[in-house]
Amino acid sequence: MRILGPNGVGTSQAAAAPRRATPGTFSLDVPQGTRPAAGNAGARQIGGLETLMALQAFEEPGERRRRAVGRGRTALDALDALKLGLLSGSLDTGAVARLKAVADELGERSGEPGLDTVLAEIELRVEVELAKIGLPPGARK
Repeated sequence: MRILGPNGVGTSQAAAAPRRATPGTFSLDVPQGTRPAAGNAGARQIGGLETLMALQAFEEPGERRRRAVGRGRTALDALDALKLGLLSGSLDTGAVARLKAVADELGERSGEPGLDTVLAEIELRVEVELAKIGLPPGARK
C-alpha cells in the first residue's frame, strides 16, 4: 500500500525495470558549443594591507571601557588575594606575581575621566603594596 498524505491510502505501482548500460566504454555526450572551464580568474582584492590594519585597530565605542573595567576588577581581585595571604600569615609568591602582572596592565587608560581616576587610584594602591613587599619599581616590569 502507498500512503498519500495524512489519511490517504492508495495502491502502489510496480517499480520500473532498472536501466542497464550497453556494453562498451563510458563516454559523455558533450555538445560542440561548450567552452572549457576557465581557470581561477584571481581573487578580487578587497583592500590593501593598510585597510586590514585599520579594521583590526577599530574598536567598538564601549570596548575600551569594558577592558579598562576588567583590568580594574582584576587588580582589585589581586589586591584582595594579597590581603588574604598577609592576614593568614603566608605570603603566596603566586599572589605577588599576579600583582606584578596587574601593575603592568594598569597603565592603559580608557578615555573616560571618572574611570581613569578610579584606575589611577587602584594603580597607586598596587604600587604601594608592591613597595611594602620590597619590590623596587625597576624589578616590577
